[in-house]
Amino acid sequence: MSESLRERIEQLGLHLPTPSQPIANYINHVVSQNQLFISGQIPLLDGKPAFIGRLGEVISEAEGINAAELAALGLLAQLSDALGDDLSKLVRIIRLGVFIAATPQFQRQGAVANGASNLLVNTLGDKGRHVRTAIGVASLPSGVAVELDAIFELTP
Repeated sequence: MSESLRERIEQLGLHLPTPSQPIANYINHVVSQNQLFISGQIPLLDGKPAFIGRLGEVISEAEGINAAELAALGLLAQLSDALGDDLSKLVRIIRLGVFIAATPQFQRQGAVANGASNLLVNTLGDKGRHVRTAIGVASLPSGVAVELDAIFELTP
């Protein structure tokens, strides 16, 4: 397997976007000892928020899965940027947090989160396996349906 994240994404027939820039008073990522923390990533198309709305209201489960995949591509773009596109520096994903804007009746957060989890494992193999939290929330930034954050373990 390639040690370039960009090449791995392209092998899946996908495109790694340009890493988004913070819209408030925070930074994209922080490295602390052997851990990399990446700030929340929302689904973006051409740099603009995509999949606006809540699951169980205007966003279908299939669209929610697509939103999670798109947000995961943004997460991978941040990872690539933080590592200089060198996956040999990555030990594994430790934790993935998935926030899903949904109505109180929507209960398939785990299925939506699988959109992100599946893309991460398909891209990174065993390094992409992770613990995960999928949480339903009332709203997210820019009105999007999904937001992801993650913690990664890096080589010493």
